[in-house]
Amino acid sequence: MNKQQLATKIWESANKMRSKIEANEYKDYILGFIFYKYLSDRELKFLKEEGFPQEDIETLVEDDAETVRYVRERVGYFIAYKDLFSTWLKMGKDFDVSNVTDALSAFNRLINPSYKMVFEGIFNTLQVGLSKLGDSSASRTKAISDLIHMIKDIPMNGKQDYDVLGFIYEYLISMFAANAGKKAGEFYTPHEVSLLMSEIVAGHLKDRTEINIYDPTSGSGSLLINIGRSVAKYIDDEDNIKYFAQELKQNTYNLTRMNLVMRGILPDNIVTRNGDTLEDDWPYFDEANPIETYNPLYVDVVVSNPPYSQHWDPSNKETDPRYARFGLAPKSKADYAFLLHDLFHLKPDGIMTIILPLGVLFRGGEEGGIRRNLIEGNHIDAIIGLPANIFFGTGIQTIIMVLKQKRENTDVLFVDASKGFMKAGKNNKLRASDIKKIVDTVTTRADLDKFARKVSREEIRRNEYNPELRKSG
Repeated sequence: MNKQQLATKIWESANKMRSKIEANEYKDYILGFIFYKYLSDRELKFLKEEGFPQEDIETLVEDDAETVRYVRERVGYFIAYKDLFSTWLKMGKDFDVSNVTDALSAFNRLINPSYKMVFEGIFNTLQVGLSKLGDSSASRTKAISDLIHMIKDIPMNGKQDYDVLGFIYEYLISMFAANAGKKAGEFYTPHEVSLLMSEIVAGHLKDRTEINIYDPTSGSGSLLINIGRSVAKYIDDEDNIKYFAQELKQNTYNLTRMNLVMRGILPDNIVTRNGDTLEDDWPYFDEANPIETYNPLYVDVVVSNPPYSQHWDPSNKETDPRYARFGLAPKSKADYAFLLHDLFHLKPDGIMTIILPLGVLFRGGEEGGIRRNLIEGNHIDAIIGLPANIFFGTGIQTIIMVLKQKRENTDVLFVDASKGFMKAGKNNKLRASDIKKIVDTVTTRADLDKFARKVSREEIRRNEYNPELRKSG
């Protein structure tokens, strides 16, 4: 069975098993168990490589302080033999929901203190949600048993297996998103859009030896991962890529961390935060003393797909260094607040891409003022118009804006990519040829009839800073 067949089989089983549970919730349970299996298998692999015989592995307990310390220091956490995923499978009819609750509680206790930011509370959503898997202990036990047997064949040991695991994880997230209605946008950027942004960014960064990537609205983390994968093609050591992620919703924040860890990224290269990006600027400050330890981090690339036109609180933010140069977004639409946050954290030679609703190009008021200041500051490099219905849960037309702190050009490249797509159920989907055409056009800044056009700053001024993508032909 290849990875696509295995992913499809798991999805079909999961979709039947979730019964009346919403797809948006059920994803947290199945993805949580996949992650627990990954951690269990990873610890077992480590122990075997270190020469632990099977009989010693079977005696691993939390009370063995010396072994617990040894494993925690090298793996980042410790799981007792009785709590391993593989042990659950061997228990057969003796398996009970209490085995899971005990194991998840123990995991939180036994994290390496240095990796608390990566692992602490990562199973909270799963723990809280176990009660929804049945009306009684027996029904919950059966539901969980069915779940763990469904995912037991996912390989998770070697580099190739990470690729299979990553593919299945991403496939499941995308399928849950397709079935989650409006909530899908909270955790998923379609793979093709993510790939498009990744290729644009990677071309700009191909001469770097160390790279910091930041997503302030990280969702499931797949956008960060795809950027890292594209950038890794040009860098000698992919362990020189560091990932910064911030996410407001705890269950989605847990997905971010799981996804990053399961791709084999070193815990030392994962810096995450569960918090409000617009209210508390980050990176970077110490959570225990944010005011006195504030020291903004500047990164090579910022990528984001923030929630569209959401309300925010701009009061008392006039002097906030993120917004002071450009202005405050209106409280009814935070789109430019996210954009300015991203831009603030960009190095002088960095690049950022952000997905926004089309309306940010022509709305007036405070947004018009910010748009003017961005143009006059020469920060907008390219604007790409995407097809409608490309995101799950919304038919709104969107754009990708590419920005830089410093540019050699003073024009803006407009790309009208709204007509290049294929139908995929209710949604539209970018094809590989569409992605390549857009990336090549942005990279070379080419003029293409009815597709792309460089527009001078003077022309944008004459149009009162209201760019229109349909003029790109």
